[in-house]
Amino acid sequence: MTISPDQIVLWQWGALHINATLAFTWLIMALLTVGSWLITRRLTTGPELSRWQNLLEVVVTGLRDQIHDVSRRDPAQYLPFVGTLFIFIATSNLLTIVPYYLPPTGSLSTTTALALCVLIAVPLYGVLQQGPLGYLRHYVKPTPLMLPFNLIGEFSRTLALAVRLYGNIMSGTVVVGILVSLTPFLFPIVMQLLGLLTGMIQAYIFAVLAMVYIASASSASRSSGPQRSTGS
Repeated sequence: MTISPDQIVLWQWGALHINATLAFTWLIMALLTVGSWLITRRLTTGPELSRWQNLLEVVVTGLRDQIHDVSRRDPAQYLPFVGTLFIFIATSNLLTIVPYYLPPTGSLSTTTALALCVLIAVPLYGVLQQGPLGYLRHYVKPTPLMLPFNLIGEFSRTLALAVRLYGNIMSGTVVVGILVSLTPFLFPIVMQLLGLLTGMIQAYIFAVLAMVYIASASSASRSSGPQRSTGS
C-alpha cells in the first residue's frame, strides 16, 4: 500500500526525478492559478453575482474575519499569505475524491515546506511591525538566558506544524487503504467523507496557527513594553 506520494516516481533521469508529490503540487498550483483568473476576470458589484464570485466572497470574508479575530489588526496585510496557505491545503485535501490522486500534504516534505514558509513569515511580519531591534528584543526577554529556549521554541513549533498536518493526512490515507482491502464498498465511502472533513479542519487549523504565530510576533514588543499613563 502506497502511503506517501513521495514513493511514486513518475519520471527519472539519472539523479533527477519527479515524484507524485511534485506533480500533484504543480497540478494544484495550476488549478488555483487558472481558477483564480477565471473567477476574478469578470468581477462585478451589481445586484446579480455569479455563483463563483459568491463563493469567492464568502471565502475571502471568512478569512478576513478569522484573521481579524486572531490578530485584532487590519487583515489586509496578512490575508495574501494566510489565505494562500488555507486555500492550497484545503484544495489539496479536497481533491482526494479524485481517483488515483494522493494529496501532497500526505508527504512530510510538503508539510515541512509549508511550515518553513511560516517560520520565515513570522520574523518578517514581526520586523515590519516592530523594526529589527524591536522584534529581536523579544528573544532575550525576560532575561538573556532565555535566548536559546526561545530559539528552540521557534523551531519546535515549526516542527509541530509540519508533523501535525502530515500525520493527520497520512493517517487518513492509511485507514482508507485498510478499509478498502477489508470492505471495498460502504466503509471507504464513509471514511472518504470523514477524510474530506478532516482535511478542511486541518487546513483551517494550520492557517489559524500560522496567524497566531504571526500576530504574536507582531505584537510582542507592544504587549511587553512599558504602559504610558495618562493624567486625569
